[in-house]
Amino acid sequence: MRLLVRLITTLLGLAIAAAGVLLAIEVVWALLRPNTGGLIVGWRSIYSGLNALSWSALPVRVTAAVIAVVGLLLLLIALNAGRKDIRLHDPAPEVTVTTDPRSLARLVGHQVRGQDGVAAAAVTASAKQVQVKATAQFRESGDLRTRLTDTAEHAVRDLPLRAAPKVLVSVATPKERP
Repeated sequence: MRLLVRLITTLLGLAIAAAGVLLAIEVVWALLRPNTGGLIVGWRSIYSGLNALSWSALPVRVTAAVIAVVGLLLLLIALNAGRKDIRLHDPAPEVTVTTDPRSLARLVGHQVRGQDGVAAAAVTASAKQVQVKATAQFRESGDLRTRLTDTAEHAVRDLPLRAAPKVLVSVATPKERP
């Protein structure tokens, strides 16, 4: 989501910069050659076209509605794009301690990958859930899923988290090589 916000702000910034350059060119042209109209934009035809519209005209209302919907959409995207920090128990009343989901996933992943029989593991984490997708080293995994679940839950329990996230573990067997 943060990538989407960065992309939108970059595009809006470029659009505003382009409008500023266009305005600067038009102002310089109007100062150098007054009463000749615009260099790039036909301001007189735009003015006469807009002068013919009233505030209650359908194109004005549709434009206002589209701008309002786009604004609300951008507001919702911006509100949802905040950091997803995970709160830990505070050591003192004036101290707030947080960690990010990537650090939690890295910690759990390191513990899971250290178990016998694990060829690879991918871990994703959030404040509510830690998901482990492991690949077994051998075709017969036995109790690997149970051991990895215990390891991941133990790693999460060792942290002073305010609310322990749910731990989901899945184990896949290695693909057969021809």
